[in-house]
Amino acid sequence: MAVFTEVPEDIARELLARLGLGELRELRGIQGGIENTNYFATTEHDGRPSHWVLTLFERLGHDQLPFYLHLMKHLASRGIPVPDPQADRAGDILHTVCGKPAAVVNRLPGHSELAPTAAHCASVGEMLARMHLAARGFDRSQPNLRGLAWWNETVPVVLPFVEPAQAALLRAELAFQNHVAASSAWAALPRGPVHADLFRDNVMFEDGALTGFFDFYFAGVDSWLFDLAVCLNDWCIDLASGAHDPVRFDAFVRAYARVRPLASAERQLLPAMLRAGALRFWVSRLWDFHLPREAALLKPHDPAHFERVLRGRIAHPVSA
Repeated sequence: MAVFTEVPEDIARELLARLGLGELRELRGIQGGIENTNYFATTEHDGRPSHWVLTLFERLGHDQLPFYLHLMKHLASRGIPVPDPQADRAGDILHTVCGKPAAVVNRLPGHSELAPTAAHCASVGEMLARMHLAARGFDRSQPNLRGLAWWNETVPVVLPFVEPAQAALLRAELAFQNHVAASSAWAALPRGPVHADLFRDNVMFEDGALTGFFDFYFAGVDSWLFDLAVCLNDWCIDLASGAHDPVRFDAFVRAYARVRPLASAERQLLPAMLRAGALRFWVSRLWDFHLPREAALLKPHDPAHFERVLRGRIAHPVSA
């Protein structure tokens, strides 16, 4: 999250009132992240405060956003704790603010667990599997826009900014992932809507209990295994070194599989998908670091972290 577009309070106040959310009391820009403009908004109705998140979409257009917003609505209606986009009197959940597409969602209670235990990982694994199953009946479709096609387009763009050894690794891993994607095992992977960015800072806990998943704006239809691998590469990794944590990994995978057992093709391709998840975020962080956009509040992530994770996944393959 970041602030690319400054939103005057009077404009935010009018939107929140139109949505029936009460009188604006506080509007505060959120620092962190790199895709959208985000504000925390506090409103008051009948003397009671309510807390919301106002998001202006800087890269996504009106044609892409209904998938994300309606997916969140679908999941929320099926008991998955996710932010619920707020509708106006006409029932529209996609709005326009300062010329940008925008949404207002309820702010989830709690805080992110940036140093998760095995118990936290098990909670996320279980809820991730529940989310995948709950999304099966969703009637909209959109590909993962940061999937293999995007890697093929973006790796050549970032190659001039990296050292020769890094360039060699990027080319080799991209070739490997294209080879995997052409296999019969990859074609057999179960698929559906995925979050695709469920890092530690996109999950909330309160008093040790999981209270929600948020930031669905990289979601798309992809293999559920890829979504699982993205999570494992963050929740079950030592952030300082990029090293695999077997205790947290086992807790996460076992909790997930108790709700949705892994198919044979998924168990076969988990090591490759762990590499795919690391490549995806290494490439995107290289792109954001070397080709940044201006923002009032912006802290690009260090690309080197996922380079370390990828090298570790190649050198020490892990199976479920």
